[in-house]
Amino acid sequence: MQLNGDRRLEAYRRMLRIRRFEEEGMRQFKAGRIPGSFHASVGQEAAIVGACVALREDDAMTGTHRSHGHPIGKGAHLDALMAELMGKEGGICKGRGGSMHLADKSVGIISESAIVGGGIPLATGCAFSAMMRGVDQVTLCFFGDGAVNQGTFHESLNMASLWKLPVIFLCENNGYAISTSVAKSHGQPDIALRAAGYGMPGVTVDGQDVSAVYHATAQAVLRARTGGGPTLIVANTYRFDEHNFGLVIVGEPYRPVEEVEAYKRERDPIVLYRTVLLEEGKNEESLKVIEDEVAEAVKQAVQFALASPMPRPETLPGYMFSSPLAGQYSSVAGLERN
Repeated sequence: MQLNGDRRLEAYRRMLRIRRFEEEGMRQFKAGRIPGSFHASVGQEAAIVGACVALREDDAMTGTHRSHGHPIGKGAHLDALMAELMGKEGGICKGRGGSMHLADKSVGIISESAIVGGGIPLATGCAFSAMMRGVDQVTLCFFGDGAVNQGTFHESLNMASLWKLPVIFLCENNGYAISTSVAKSHGQPDIALRAAGYGMPGVTVDGQDVSAVYHATAQAVLRARTGGGPTLIVANTYRFDEHNFGLVIVGEPYRPVEEVEAYKRERDPIVLYRTVLLEEGKNEESLKVIEDEVAEAVKQAVQFALASPMPRPETLPGYMFSSPLAGQYSSVAGLERN
């Protein structure tokens, strides 16, 4: 299964949207307009987009704490996403989710979580729901290499395999869980081999090659959609920036400076893919049109976010809990509702 036709240019557009959005997000964070922390996926765009373009519009997805790129990879609008990062009422979660806890039903994202591995059981449950509803919807689950050592990873893969659930587990292996390398934290650093213990295929792909990620994910989607069960895909990628923007690690650098610079210089997924498109015969002008469109979309997203109001404090309780009885009955156990 190859990435063909219009989807090739769309993949380039989405990768560039992630890159430019996050570069602008880091500027806004530095200016004090984005609260909390900012985890950029710059350098990991091919792993994200290659997987997302293999999905249908109605397929579901879960993300991680590093998840601004995932909704963009699935086709989300930038305006509400930037407003969400700024905690504004115009955000996709009305400013209540922020950078690490957002959801976007418009593109099938049911959850993103700051908890390492937190999305894995949710994706498994979502796939179980599809099976019980008798639909051919699949769920794509993103997580990092650090999550592989969490209990939720093993429990979820075991359940998904037992029940042949339509879920694709995709590990964005950027080599480091904050500052701890895979070599120092995994008894078996070849993460794809973990799949054999659960009776499912395990595939390793070059996460800097959007076409390679698409090919592997498309095969896994077909397998899941036709009742074949789950697949574990490991996309070996690299984050160009720190674990979160502005993080200072005391002591010796955990990543050699030469390693980081080599990836930026030689393995930038957007530069690599742009070169491929030009070699295939796409003209420079067509790519420049996409690049200008993306720049304008990011500019408009910032303008929208800055113009959006902050949530009113008095509305907070309405988003803290939900009563299953609200609006259903006028009284409960003889007590009138207020």
